Amino acid sequence: MKFKSWALALSALVVASCGALKNNTHSSTSSSQSDVAAYVQKYAPIARKEMKKHGIPASITLAQGILESGSGKSELARKSNNHFGIKCHNTWKGKKVYHDDDEKGECFRKYKNPKQSFRDHSEFLTGRDRYAFLFDYSTKNYKAWAEGLKKAGYATDPAYPQKLIKYIEQYDLHKYDKKIRLGLKEVVSQKAKSVGKKITPAKKDKSSDASSGTLPPNHVVQPGETLYSLSKRYGTTVEVLMQLNGLTTTNLSVGQVLILPKQ
Repeated sequence: MKFKSWALALSALVVASCGALKNNTHSSTSSSQSDVAAYVQKYAPIARKEMKKHGIPASITLAQGILESGSGKSELARKSNNHFGIKCHNTWKGKKVYHDDDEKGECFRKYKNPKQSFRDHSEFLTGRDRYAFLFDYSTKNYKAWAEGLKKAGYATDPAYPQKLIKYIEQYDLHKYDKKIRLGLKEVVSQKAKSVGKKITPAKKDKSSDASSGTLPPNHVVQPGETLYSLSKRYGTTVEVLMQLNGLTTTNLSVGQVLILPKQ
């Protein structure tokens, strides 16, 4: 009887120890305030750089990184530098890792470093038509971006927008959306003076064609057009169009004249 009691006690101790290890492992991937603060301090400059290049609010990028990677402490972030939970999809040609997510053993992208993950996140959003409408929102409207990401199918969690907004407001991440200066100098020309002003659009689509001559080519914005759609049409990027025209947001108005890059 004494041996049996000793064996039962030992079994109970082993079970209790395993439970403690499991709980500790889980808590190590959760985000504490200090974890979030350290993450923001480390990656805010990268998020701001991506905003400058691609027009995605830095607050949204940071909030997604915090949420998706557990402030950089998730296994996917630590071992694969994947901070945004981006899966392989059919177009991915880089390295891959497999983790359980919505389904068991799903394929995720693996990067050399976190910076590559941030860049791929930007290119993932700018390179897919289903996210194109996001770039109609102001970079200061983080709530619209958060709701839009869910609407476009970035995440399956119904509370995804609220979680992003909570991080942004709790940690003042929206301050990183301000005072982003564009890299290229503003083009000095007569056409540059007309940027932002409305003119009466011509009846035919020919008014939207690039003009010829010594002045920079231009485009008159038509209903339904966005910087993203125009960048695809003229073989350029949203960043270049924003830089050429001194734009701080991706918002356009009908009749607005945009300078185009020379072909």
